[in-house]
Amino acid sequence: MTGPVLAKTYPAPFVDRKEILRYMGCRGGRADEARKTDSALESMIDECLSELLPQLTYNVSYRQFTIYVDACNCNLSFMQTDSRALAGALAGCERLVVFAATIGLAPDRLISKYGCLSPARALCFQAIGAERIESLCASFNDDISFLLQQEGYFTRPRFSPGYGDFPLAAQKDIFRVLDCERRLGLSLNDSLLMSPSKSVTALIGAAAGEKPDCSRNAQNSCRTCDDRDCPFRR
Repeated sequence: MTGPVLAKTYPAPFVDRKEILRYMGCRGGRADEARKTDSALESMIDECLSELLPQLTYNVSYRQFTIYVDACNCNLSFMQTDSRALAGALAGCERLVVFAATIGLAPDRLISKYGCLSPARALCFQAIGAERIESLCASFNDDISFLLQQEGYFTRPRFSPGYGDFPLAAQKDIFRVLDCERRLGLSLNDSLLMSPSKSVTALIGAAAGEKPDCSRNAQNSCRTCDDRDCPFRR
């Protein structure tokens, strides 16, 4: 089974300020030092949120496939890859959801605008954009997990090009099967990076008869990423 390309626009997800602070690299510190900076930092986050949030859109394009993948073979109908990490993540799955999500160009514009004027604000916009796209992906993941559970399938954590040995070149196949440029306004440059930058492409496998892991971390890409030194790792 190969399903049609579907699209969905989401309302703005809840803003997780702790995630914004995490993406800004705020790990906390001594209580007295933290109190001195909390007020100014929180005020800047409020101002950046007020400027950015009205400009954001939350759009997803996705498509379902019927598959069977074992731990050594991951040749899908729309892409061929030797990625053992992807094969392991999808082993035993019978359904696959391929999706692309974006929150638009507004974060890129503001990051560029404030890059020289106020690097701190540029960092804040970068962090807000990262939190917003992750929240959009989480909302979509919840929706598709619920739909597939009605058919007896339970989803695995999403897996994106660039994780482990799954090459970024797979972006080309995902863009092709989802028609990302026309449907979402996404483009892919020669370095395989997306514009708008606050966008995600990923694969979600689903297997029958497995109990779902409903914890937030189960849907977190940190569990499938090999970069143990990443400063954003949970």
